[in-house]
Amino acid sequence: MSTPTSPSRRRVLAAGLLLGAGAIAPRAVLAADAPALREAGILKVAVYNDLAPFSDHGLGIDADLGTALAGKLGLKPALLPFNAGDDLGDDLRNMVWKGHYLGYGPADVMLHVPVDRMLMNANPQVEIFAPYYVETVRLVRSAQAIPRFDGVDALAGKRIGVEKVSISGMVMLGEGGGRFREQVHIYPTAIEALEQLKAGGLDAVLATRAQIEAVIKGDPAFPLQEVPFDRLPRGGWAVGMAVKKDNLGLARKLQAALNDMAASGELTTIFAKYGVQAVRP
Repeated sequence: MSTPTSPSRRRVLAAGLLLGAGAIAPRAVLAADAPALREAGILKVAVYNDLAPFSDHGLGIDADLGTALAGKLGLKPALLPFNAGDDLGDDLRNMVWKGHYLGYGPADVMLHVPVDRMLMNANPQVEIFAPYYVETVRLVRSAQAIPRFDGVDALAGKRIGVEKVSISGMVMLGEGGGRFREQVHIYPTAIEALEQLKAGGLDAVLATRAQIEAVIKGDPAFPLQEVPFDRLPRGGWAVGMAVKKDNLGLARKLQAALNDMAASGELTTIFAKYGVQAVRP
């Protein structure tokens, strides 16, 4: 299976996570190093397309989070939904520090960026910070089709759904030297695979916990399993924000706003709106 080039690419970068939430700064008006934002009165927030439940053409957790962050800074939000490029470096260049050659972007801040040391070192033009969620991959199964789960052997002969070009797909297709390859059904999105599971068209789906929670909504007929696949990062990986390197004043304000939202429960409320548990590093 080829290296992901869709928003699922975000779920692959799980090594070397920086899990510190950063120092809490007092909430205040924007500092002098962000005059353009003060004058414009707008915070431009880049969010992915096709990354439900976080962002899907301007709707989702990240869209709501970006809107709330803008409000904390006393600014109006302007969402910039975009399609993922060939890799994260392309996305950071197009949406954070340079802008797309077609004239779209850059934004003031980009959401759902892996807080990953290797990614930081490869993109010195940006500051990656403020982890606000930990992504994990889980298996959800039909309790009727698979009444007992005691390891991957329970999946033998079962219909397993995955999203195309995703870490879930790579893991499932590669497990045991490809022993499940003939059982794997590939869907354009994990959401579609999960809907097929609910409809009885699949026996299990491997997807991110957020995707599963958003669709299954705690239905006991579809229990979640943590499966220790060798190719999956232990403990998941954090996602946060990115700004241009010379916008560290804005980064501090966004970090402070995020900390305020976490302390007040506002962040949890945004996640709960989409049926997802808020898990911070």
